[in-house]
Amino acid sequence: MRLRWVLLPLVLVSGCSQGTTSPTTTVLSPTTTVLSPTTTVLSPTTTVLIVNGYRIEAGADLSGADLSGADLSGANLRDAGLSGADLSGADLSGADLSGANLGEAAVGDTYLRGANLTNANLTNANLTRANLEGANLTNAKLTDANLTRANLSYAKLTGAKLAGAKLAGATMPDGTISP
Repeated sequence: MRLRWVLLPLVLVSGCSQGTTSPTTTVLSPTTTVLSPTTTVLSPTTTVLIVNGYRIEAGADLSGADLSGADLSGANLRDAGLSGADLSGADLSGADLSGANLGEAAVGDTYLRGANLTNANLTNANLTRANLEGANLTNAKLTDANLTRANLSYAKLTGAKLAGAKLAGATMPDGTISP
């Protein structure tokens, strides 16, 4: 299931002053935007996305989170803790995962086209059939990762650690298929 979010107009409740609340009503400032279906509040300078009850933001601890099938394209998950998370089938195209810990995460069949995974830890991660086309994996730690049949076309692997990584059937950055 792909989760999507939509910007909705803000509704102010009459009879309440700005910034006050009642047990059933919250009044927001005129510059606040509310997202649906996850009802996330944004300010003009901070973007916070909530998916399946998890706050998606830089530095978030999402260890063990079930984000399978989620639309996280363009998400800022820099330095996030995603160890053991289930991201299978998720769309993370263009996402910033630089410095993120994805150790032992389930990332199979995930769309990571153009994602920034610089300095990310993907030790023992399952990236089977993941689309990493054009992804930046500079200095990423892919030790013992399963990249079977993954698409690494045009990916940057400068300084990446691939010791013990499984690359059977993977499309390499130069377009060749790993035996």
